[in-house]
Amino acid sequence: MKYSNIREEELKNKVAQDYFGIYDCTKIVGNVDFCVCMHQSQKELFEQESLLWAEAKKGSSDIYNSIVQLILTIGKARTFDKFLPPPMLGAFDGDKIAFIPYNEIHDIFYQNDFNWNVTPSDYETKEFKIVHEKVKSTIDQKTLLFNYDKDDRELKNFIKSNFVVGKFGLTKTKIDKNNFTVIYNKWLQSVKPTIAVNWDIAKKGGIIDGDFYLADLLSQENNTLKEKLFVLLRNDHYELDRKFDDAGMFSSKRTDFSDNQVAHTQFWNRYDRPPKEEYWDYIVERRDLLVPQDVRERKGSFFTPQIWVELSQKYLTDVLGEDWQDEYYIWDCAAGTGNLLHGLTNKYNIWASTLDKQDVEVMHDRIKNGANLLDDHVIQFDFLNDDFTKLPNPLQEIINNPEKRRKLVIYINPPYAEVSSIGEKGKSGVNQSKTHDKYAEKVGTAGREIYIMFLARIYNEIEGCFVGEFSKLKALQGSAFDDFRAFYKADLVKSFVVPAYTFDNVKGNFPIGFKIWNTSNKTSFQSTKSDVFDEKGDFIGHKEFSVTIKSEFINKWISAFKTKNDTDFIGFLAGTNGNDFQQNGIVYILNKKEQMANPRGIWISKDNLIHVGVYYAVRKCLSQTWLNDRDQFLFPNNGWKDDIEFQNDCLSYLLFHNNIQTKFGTNYWIPFTEQEVNAREKFENNFMAKFIHGKLKQNGNTDLFGFQENRTTALVFSTEAQEVFNAGRELWKYYHKQPNCNVNASLYDIREHFQGRNKAGKMNNKSDDETYMKLINELREKLRKIETKIEPKIYEYGFLK
Repeated sequence: MKYSNIREEELKNKVAQDYFGIYDCTKIVGNVDFCVCMHQSQKELFEQESLLWAEAKKGSSDIYNSIVQLILTIGKARTFDKFLPPPMLGAFDGDKIAFIPYNEIHDIFYQNDFNWNVTPSDYETKEFKIVHEKVKSTIDQKTLLFNYDKDDRELKNFIKSNFVVGKFGLTKTKIDKNNFTVIYNKWLQSVKPTIAVNWDIAKKGGIIDGDFYLADLLSQENNTLKEKLFVLLRNDHYELDRKFDDAGMFSSKRTDFSDNQVAHTQFWNRYDRPPKEEYWDYIVERRDLLVPQDVRERKGSFFTPQIWVELSQKYLTDVLGEDWQDEYYIWDCAAGTGNLLHGLTNKYNIWASTLDKQDVEVMHDRIKNGANLLDDHVIQFDFLNDDFTKLPNPLQEIINNPEKRRKLVIYINPPYAEVSSIGEKGKSGVNQSKTHDKYAEKVGTAGREIYIMFLARIYNEIEGCFVGEFSKLKALQGSAFDDFRAFYKADLVKSFVVPAYTFDNVKGNFPIGFKIWNTSNKTSFQSTKSDVFDEKGDFIGHKEFSVTIKSEFINKWISAFKTKNDTDFIGFLAGTNGNDFQQNGIVYILNKKEQMANPRGIWISKDNLIHVGVYYAVRKCLSQTWLNDRDQFLFPNNGWKDDIEFQNDCLSYLLFHNNIQTKFGTNYWIPFTEQEVNAREKFENNFMAKFIHGKLKQNGNTDLFGFQENRTTALVFSTEAQEVFNAGRELWKYYHKQPNCNVNASLYDIREHFQGRNKAGKMNNKSDDETYMKLINELREKLRKIETKIEPKIYEYGFLK
């Protein structure tokens, strides 16, 4: 074996040096082990072309299996969507290397019935065996397997003759519904800058680059195939805004390329367009994915997943009856491309309006291809600014007739932008609309959210209708939404919640609800029990959502235990300005408040240490999930006061779950004596051990401050708490055996010592020290055990509903 007894990284380095020395082998491509590229200067515009992607295995291996594993890895991650694929794939080990032309196997990546979720290294799956058969026959037939020792000259000649750009012809990347957005992002870098458009001005006029990309994508020989698109590619220029003017004459606008279409030609030479026709309608309908994020937030270009569209229509049927589509009128006044209206059957009772003319064009194109809508019922309308007199007469008649309004369903997934989400400079259209001007005082700070403006106008100007709307749950729970709830007196009839991450381009782990309101019934919202569905659409239970007033929050409770003297402190509890799960990330125990730029919290002393322990454990013991993300922590009942074991369990959790660091000052938080951990020297301070053992002396003769009243009896800990202490003690003992230990080290310092930090400055997740990993994992296991014990008490004592 030519390369024996070496690690995989060394093997890759040697193969690169011995056989691919004139190439660049430093590029990292997804999860691919080894990549060979042509050298490229920094100034070159286009992506560096790969010549080979290969799997590497140290020692001796089944080379066919290795290539199959590579193919499954590429297919699972869709690496070919993110990087231009190479002419060759391959695999090598310590004594051989094999190649397979990419164009021999690339059709596998586009098979609709292929399961890419299998583990690439599982040789027993049906998918592995299918690819294996193809790989083995190709390599054997074309003699593409080389042994380093026996075939050294042949291998070098093969590389010299074949590793040339264009040798195998460029394998164009196929475009489908999974990768058209990835290619769009590449198009933005390569083609968009060469289109003769001032994009800042165009954006203000509602023209987006995504429409030019659609024109390119759905074209053949540089001519767009779908005539209904807002922008069309016409050989060497784009045509847009086609219409009949006031004189009855057809007119349009034109824009050209600033580089004689060179970049455009080079870019599209790499891709096989148009996509299969079966993808066209889907791609056009998903125009929302080609809209910039700030525009999406403001205009509501968000696609409602079909699974929730169908479920919402089922809930509307439950509330309004089986024949509701014939008995009620339906208006989606934030329709986008109209996907929320999929599945509705009576097109004569459906209206769709949207802010963008381009979206109207998309819906008209979909109608042409079978969408169940009427052309005259699809209109451009700015709901937050336009007068209802601009609506079609039949819809005006419904809005103006009180009885017909009771048979109107406003069915929407409205925009969700808020002023704070896009910054003060980007708030145009968020709090600058006629509707905002009219209702801002009535809804208060909730008016910072666009969807609240939709609800406000609907409630006040289309009184008596039903509203079926997707939105976050701030209107139900948010403390800043009290004024809105006082204004919006509608009956919440039925609702369900789902994970927000199931919606495209929505980031975050929180619930989105579909809520059906009856605005005829005037009632103030107090609470509701919603059905809960997971990301697969499976029902998993119920969840209560209710209004909480500020005086009932946990931070009101902990503020009663603020220390009177800010000089007698042992630490600082930060993060007492947020009351729900999503704010738990800002709750810390620090040495001093100066560690934070904008500190909000309370000083910790011996007088409130127990209370801080309870607060901290309550906030930290339960994991944040998408469902509880907005749940509020509350002012507890009095049960916790008499439960000494609960208090001490919480303190135990706090002592081994904080961010105290000696570099920021004295460490008052060592829960052991020097003798317990075999310390090398005396600790600078023994406050915590003395507090635990009831040995703080009176009248100033302590290691800390001159406290006038001090605990004189030892704390009694539960079995679970003692297990935490025991695990922590073993960790401290091991640390104090280290030759360069800091005798006053905190738990955080100990973790930093063993785990170290990465180049970005973050602490690594684990250590190479096996003994340490065993000890820290033991401590974490005991902490999880005490978390489980504390959890039911959190609900019993009213910290959470």
